[in-house]
Amino acid sequence: MPTVQLFITCLTDSFFPETGESVVNILSRLGISVDFAPNQTCCGQPQFNAGLRADARAVAEHTIKLFKKTSGDIVTPSGSCAHHFRHNLLELFEGDAEWYPRAEVLGKRVFEFTEYLVDKLNVTELGATWKGSLTYHPSCHTLRGLNVDRQPRLLLQKVQGATLVDLPNAQECCGFGGVMSVEHPELSAEWLKRKISNLEATQSPTLVVTDAGCLMHIMGGLKRQGKIQRVVHIAEILNHRM
Repeated sequence: MPTVQLFITCLTDSFFPETGESVVNILSRLGISVDFAPNQTCCGQPQFNAGLRADARAVAEHTIKLFKKTSGDIVTPSGSCAHHFRHNLLELFEGDAEWYPRAEVLGKRVFEFTEYLVDKLNVTELGATWKGSLTYHPSCHTLRGLNVDRQPRLLLQKVQGATLVDLPNAQECCGFGGVMSVEHPELSAEWLKRKISNLEATQSPTLVVTDAGCLMHIMGGLKRQGKIQRVVHIAEILNHRM
């Protein structure tokens, strides 16, 4: 039985454990053994994006050493963390003869969850069922950083009982953007307002995302505005049975 390592991400671990449970359930049904390194931490992207390179490097070195002790692909339900491991670490360790090759090895092992299902396992049909319409928001790092868009859409199109509705201006950021939402709250709030307005235009009760940052940000906006729509990570949709 092949084995993968689950990189859960700090937001999923702290706020959305059901997403991690769904990932494990799906992979287990596909005959994949899932290991979890308990000493894993934040990927370090917030520190990297904030310009705190020494802090980001310390986190990255810890992660590289941790996963060097493991075997198999590393699967994460977060395009932003996958992007950080694949791309930002190479920038962080550029010119470092010792750590750059180690970062390169780690990055080649990392897959975003839907990317792993479709591109590595060649799976699009998971027997998932969902009653009603769904609309999909492509998280920025998943879409632009990893060029992953076809994969989640293919998986959602195979969900029995669900109708996939196009989200207007889907490629616009939801406004989270990690530290951007803290540094530029007014801009973040405006983008969030536009995303919620576009969600309402679809008349879909459920917005599907691939990243816990978008999930938390849009869910919070809907709650504050008293809206009835819900936001769900794609892993929970794909794990759902009637």
